[in-house]
Amino acid sequence: MSAVISGDFLFALFGGGALAAAVLPRLVAGRPLSMPLVFLLCGMLFQTLPLPVPEVDPVGQRVWVEHLTEICVIVSLMGAGLALNRPVGWRQWQASWRLLGVTMPLTIAVTGLLAWWLLDWPPAAALLLAAVLAPTDPVLASEVRVGAPTESEHDEDEVRFALTSEAGLNDGLAFPVVMAAVALAGAAGAGLSGDWVGEWLLVDVVYKCAVGVLAGYGVGKLLGWLFFRAGWQSMRLSEHRDGFVALGATFLAYGVTELAHGYGFLAVFVTACSIRAAERAHGYHAVLHDFVEQIERLLTAGLLFLLGAFVARGGLAGLSWQGALVGLLLLLAVRPLTGWVAQLGTAAGPRERAVTAFFGIRGIGSLFYLAYALGSESFHVPAGELWAVVTFTVLTSVVVHGVSATPVISRLDRLRLLKARRRRGDERPGDDEVAHERL
Repeated sequence: MSAVISGDFLFALFGGGALAAAVLPRLVAGRPLSMPLVFLLCGMLFQTLPLPVPEVDPVGQRVWVEHLTEICVIVSLMGAGLALNRPVGWRQWQASWRLLGVTMPLTIAVTGLLAWWLLDWPPAAALLLAAVLAPTDPVLASEVRVGAPTESEHDEDEVRFALTSEAGLNDGLAFPVVMAAVALAGAAGAGLSGDWVGEWLLVDVVYKCAVGVLAGYGVGKLLGWLFFRAGWQSMRLSEHRDGFVALGATFLAYGVTELAHGYGFLAVFVTACSIRAAERAHGYHAVLHDFVEQIERLLTAGLLFLLGAFVARGGLAGLSWQGALVGLLLLLAVRPLTGWVAQLGTAAGPRERAVTAFFGIRGIGSLFYLAYALGSESFHVPAGELWAVVTFTVLTSVVVHGVSATPVISRLDRLRLLKARRRRGDERPGDDEVAHERL
């Protein structure tokens, strides 16, 4: 009977959660609050009530955490790629390349040194912490990412575009550093031997990144032809407007790339960008994006609910003040400073650079990388401590960035509109003109 009651309760909980995921974004719109933050608090609340809520323990139940977060990340990567209107290019994506090439390596280096110094962790564990906390994850604050795809290539402001494109790429580019930490941990018994470095560079950096990009581009080109240019109308999927096709594209790109031992995260985002480029102005992109966004919202809501339950059950018991300090320094000092430096000389104005640098959100990707790495090697640090530091950092990011995103981004939008109106006089400025105003 208890099993039946528990199952019935879970059905009710899933149903209520799905309905809440549909309603909450509209209820919190325009308020200093985010849907992830609400679900996080709900998870903490439910765990304290006398209800048959399942125990959540990512330390002891690592496998399901890894795969559930993995699915959420690849779905969000597809959504990010489909939403971006700008064609990929060196100049158009200048802010993205700088955030990837400057901010990410500096963030990893400084965070790793902080973990090694403050926590007195072995180098492999310090590098792992830095790597899993490196990726930016705007899915946890929708205000700082671009909206649904449109026909215009110029209606995306610099802040939303930079953060969305950065998140789409650095979720895949963090993998080589995670693999370096795994290799370093595996070689720890051999002293300070660097024998693993050559293989890591050739396989984990060059080969797997190349396979990720090439496989993603190939799958994207093939699907772009199938969606928009296939000779048989029954095969031209854009004519039928089935949104679930986006999931097929996501899993196909990811699965094919992983079978070839490449980085599937990178491939999914490249696939999405390739599909977007196949017929940039077609309305089918909005259909695909909307479906992916709905799935992403459900997965994110569920994962944040479970994360809140984990925190309420004592998930932060292994957190020391040094671990908390590392997380706070990363979010409030390291990322803002390195993000600001990377954007010097870009098209963004000073306010836009500051906002982009500040909103280096940590989220679902960090949880995946940690679960994955802990299943690959032992890092000579209790898993509970690693989970506590990463969970605290994600929790702090959800709260700080979730509360501040709406007022900060709304103010930037108002300032852009006001500046565009002053420039145009009595004429109403278009969306492209407003987006191109620099602050």
